[in-house]
Amino acid sequence: MPTFVIPDKCDGCKALDKTACQYICPNDLMVLNKDSMKAYNQEPLLCWECYSCVKICPTQAIEVRGYADFVPMGASVTAMRSTEDILWTLQFRSEEIRPKRFKFPIRKGVSEGQAQPFDHYPTADDDLHGPGLMGEPEALNTELGPVKFDKVPTL
Repeated sequence: MPTFVIPDKCDGCKALDKTACQYICPNDLMVLNKDSMKAYNQEPLLCWECYSCVKICPTQAIEVRGYADFVPMGASVTAMRSTEDILWTLQFRSEEIRPKRFKFPIRKGVSEGQAQPFDHYPTADDDLHGPGLMGEPEALNTELGPVKFDKVPTL
């Protein structure tokens, strides 16, 4: 489900030129209303559901209603970010059920934009030009290469 902004909690990131949710949204969906100084999702149907805006919002003003396989019907999900981890809170529709909380650590020791996700894999170098990328030729019976048929073979 797409994210939505709770206007009572949103402060427009203290009237900066660009809000945190505008900065982080990969699809440029978050917009700041200059009249009310509140952010909003301008096109919820195009939301990628990456939850980046939910995690970065400093006032926890952005929430998401998850799918039924992730969140029970009518429940809402909020995230609270600290320097060490992100705490997700699942608030059920029924007040009789206590909220569930899940804590996940965030990446440490790497400054923003400096992560190297593939640094532990070997480099490709000459493998890009060899036949190994499509599989082992012996197992695929491709040692002869492409074969031209005069007629379409029948099975």
